[in-house]
Amino acid sequence: MVVAAVMFPRDIWEEAQKLGLNDSKKLNTNKRNTLFDLICGLADYGIAEASVSEIDTYNIVEAVALATRRVLAQLKHTPDLCLIDGIRNPKLTVPTQMIIKGDQKSCSIAAASILAKVTRDRLMASLANEHPGYGFETNAGYGTKLHQEGLRLYGVTAHHRKTYAPIQKILEG
Repeated sequence: MVVAAVMFPRDIWEEAQKLGLNDSKKLNTNKRNTLFDLICGLADYGIAEASVSEIDTYNIVEAVALATRRVLAQLKHTPDLCLIDGIRNPKLTVPTQMIIKGDQKSCSIAAASILAKVTRDRLMASLANEHPGYGFETNAGYGTKLHQEGLRLYGVTAHHRKTYAPIQKILEG
């Protein structure tokens, strides 16, 4: 699971708004990759992960909060307010504002969404090279037929969440 944070400097805010930022899932791969490079060149940003074992140990909500704290620690500047996409407040040391569908309403959240998705997609492509046959390169986090077939043929890897019900079922035989 990947989390990102983006802070655009005030002097380039208008330029950032003209980049065509949007919900990362609504952009094609080429556009996301182009925007990834532009965002990294323009903004103060951080990208962090929560590991499979952290998700299994703490649960997904707490793992997201952990990764969010990590990402904020990477920023060069502490934000006055942290805009968070969604409804779950990760309880940070800075004030937060939750925004439902924030990646469609906030330039910074959309940019963070793009950084997180591109990073995750690159990690998944690397995982696909390491473990062919699972369809990791095309898996958007859902149990696709190809992924289910890979699990059936090759078993569970260290990259699968052991507390996820379908994986538990496989492990239980």
